[in-house]
Amino acid sequence: MGRKTKQNTIVTPELWDKVLDKNKELLDEFLDYCRGKNMSPTSISGYCNDIEICWVWNLQHNKNKFYIDFNKKDILKYQNWLISTQQLSSNRVRRLKSSISSLSNYIETILDDEYPDYRNIVNKIPAPPKQDVREKTVLTDEQVDQLLDYLVKNEKYQQACAVALAVASGSRKSELLRFKVSHFADENIKYGALYKTPEKIKTKGRGNGKFIHRYVLVKTFKPYFDLWMKQRKELGIEGEELFWNRRNGVWKPGDISLLNSWAMTFSKILGIDWYWHCNRNYFTTSLCRANIPADVIKDIIGWDSVNMVSLYSSIE
Repeated sequence: MGRKTKQNTIVTPELWDKVLDKNKELLDEFLDYCRGKNMSPTSISGYCNDIEICWVWNLQHNKNKFYIDFNKKDILKYQNWLISTQQLSSNRVRRLKSSISSLSNYIETILDDEYPDYRNIVNKIPAPPKQDVREKTVLTDEQVDQLLDYLVKNEKYQQACAVALAVASGSRKSELLRFKVSHFADENIKYGALYKTPEKIKTKGRGNGKFIHRYVLVKTFKPYFDLWMKQRKELGIEGEELFWNRRNGVWKPGDISLLNSWAMTFSKILGIDWYWHCNRNYFTTSLCRANIPADVIKDIIGWDSVNMVSLYSSIE
């Protein structure tokens, strides 16, 4: 079995309270700068989570230094801690370093009046080589049915709705949060079998990404959507967002951390390494088994090349 997805359990409220205030303020200013550049909430949340990890490491292992005063030895110590102590994958380490490098670029270019001698040194430390660390999880029909049946039996209708949406659309994790309740009105059903979002949804792509219409299999998704709509009405949840999280007694739109916590739960239920992207493979394979032409599958999922179909299909 491949390496499990490692969630962030490093940052706790107790530790965060002890982080140097100047570092907290620097992070807040950087995130405001990202919002001003019209970055997606997902990207901003990723920067926040990644940099918070560095700040907590700095608190525990680097004398809680102001980030401006970091030197190359500090960056190397941080990278080694991520690799040896936290045992993170090379890709994850690269991502964490990339976040603090982006912060350093912000300091160098935007805060140059305040810190005229500052230079980004993060990339002076060679990153660990890329390597494949996860064995691809190939879901079976039985596993999908088992998970959905378990969630419905335990009245976890929102989670069942999220799984069904992933299974019925092949959408990436971040894209699942961009679907709206109104997207699943009857007038948006095309060809009698697919919901087509009336507006384009942001997806992965070069630059700021691309925007495409997303398609969802009605037969696969609608039963679980209906269960969740009924339950959320009883809970008094209103709003266009499809997924919600209850925090301090208040319902707020769901975010990536909510989906990550669900993925950990689903892995325990099935006893496998379950992650949201494995549903993209499952969806593609299902369309191939239904003898849908590859060029049609390409258009449904929103790929630029038909070669992606064979890459994501598990049919040998």
